[in-house]
Amino acid sequence: MLRINQLKLPAGHTQEELVKQVNRILKYEGTPDITIVRRSIDARKKPELFFNYIINVQVNNQAEVYRKCDKKKVVVCNDVIYQFPAASYSGQVRPVIIGTGPAGLFCGYMLAEAGFRPVLLERGNPAEERIKDVHTFWETGKLNTESNVQFGEGGAGTFSDGKLNTLVKDKYGRNRKVLSLFVTCGAPEEILYDHMPHIGTDILCKVIINMRKRILDMGGEIRFGAKVTNLELHNRQMRAVIINGKERIPARHVVLAPGHSARDTFMMLYEKGIQMEAKPFAVGMRVEHPQELINLSQYGRKEEKALGNAVYKLTAKSLDNRGVYSFCMCPGGYVVNASSEQKRLAVNGMSYSDRNSNNANSAIIISITPEDFGSGHPLAGIEFQRRIEEKAFQMGHGKIPVERYGDFKKAFTIEASKNEEKREAFIPQEFQPCIKGGWEYSMVHDILPKNLAEAFVEGMEQFGRKIKGFNDKNVLVEGVESRTSSPVRIVRDKDTLQSSIKGLYPCGEGAGYAGGITSAAMDGICVAEKLARCIIDEEIR
Repeated sequence: MLRINQLKLPAGHTQEELVKQVNRILKYEGTPDITIVRRSIDARKKPELFFNYIINVQVNNQAEVYRKCDKKKVVVCNDVIYQFPAASYSGQVRPVIIGTGPAGLFCGYMLAEAGFRPVLLERGNPAEERIKDVHTFWETGKLNTESNVQFGEGGAGTFSDGKLNTLVKDKYGRNRKVLSLFVTCGAPEEILYDHMPHIGTDILCKVIINMRKRILDMGGEIRFGAKVTNLELHNRQMRAVIINGKERIPARHVVLAPGHSARDTFMMLYEKGIQMEAKPFAVGMRVEHPQELINLSQYGRKEEKALGNAVYKLTAKSLDNRGVYSFCMCPGGYVVNASSEQKRLAVNGMSYSDRNSNNANSAIIISITPEDFGSGHPLAGIEFQRRIEEKAFQMGHGKIPVERYGDFKKAFTIEASKNEEKREAFIPQEFQPCIKGGWEYSMVHDILPKNLAEAFVEGMEQFGRKIKGFNDKNVLVEGVESRTSSPVRIVRDKDTLQSSIKGLYPCGEGAGYAGGITSAAMDGICVAEKLARCIIDEEIR
């Protein structure tokens, strides 16, 4: 197979133009078999916009074609093809998986495909019912604490943008396997090669349902409303899981993939003496801008149908050396009420597959460490989250609190700049939020501790020098973004991936080993590999 590493075409080009460019680079006259490996946007000469491609090509007489090529652009390659280390298992051991977020689902899928007939336990509802629960909450404020944006089939990422990019290195082909399974279950093929792939909440829900059906067809079992309330141990080894305080399921091999908001589960694990530690994470606020403003900055034009609405990624440093950065940017998206506990409020960002609302939003978050939590307890990060979520709930009277950035900034600025009022208004005063759930204007600047709120302002001002109008006084600030990642890490052995309890495998984002849908799914596959080998080795012995 030949790989073309540098192929550039104008945005909106045709398939015929792509084939023509491939043949020109290869000096080939036949019909090449083309597979797009990677596609990214080149906007360095905006408003002229281009796609940059990496292309795999199969041709007749490959050796002769390659001999004539420019070796700086074309190489011979062999793709890594993922291979699960077990197949056609026919024993009686059935692993138990706690949680059906990306980590649990992909772990369960791989084990089911290999014949292990796993049992998946989910405290929340299946996706069809969960969608109804979430919309009821957004429309009425009535929260189901077991089925919401955080809990239920698919995990917290289900009600997000469905972003699938990851920085995790993929020498084993797990990333490609994750994306391929998504496509098999109904996701668009573009996620296999787009530089920043996404599915969208609407399609992601359908994909999750199809994954569930396949797991069941392969002999797996999935139980909803099955909250694991205790673990039965013997000599620091797994023996059983207890569901809803009463039902016992024997289990010597348990994957623990609870999600980053399973605070009661973390407390139960702590009380069982399972080794855990507080970990750094980040908190901040959602900000909303008109999508046209972001498009104009990134593309040089207010609309570009071939590329879709523009995204951004921004980083800064505060004066006290904290990282301040954009997170989970949702072009054409919505800010959503993502609460999971009564009288506490958290927000997230979400886009549908068309990314077609009027506004862009992202979290602008500030890095924090266990030293900020006010305690050395392993669960101190959870209490830190709860404090700011309670403040957010109070500020918005149970609704999402919203404030103009100009008002937020004034609370932390000694002298208002004379140029502030004279500068050009980029965002009109009548600019309003795109929010799922109730909202009201409030003093958002009072939610975070003062040092973090000041770091937020410092970051916004730096970002305003990168994207014109980013720090406009009419930008909408909404809070609080407190569930960026898990505040806890459940310690596991680097080789076996087991916790301090033999047979218990911490997995995914909630356990502290991933940071998004794709990395969590990849970790689920990795744990499935280790668990499968362990079961087979035990039976051989």
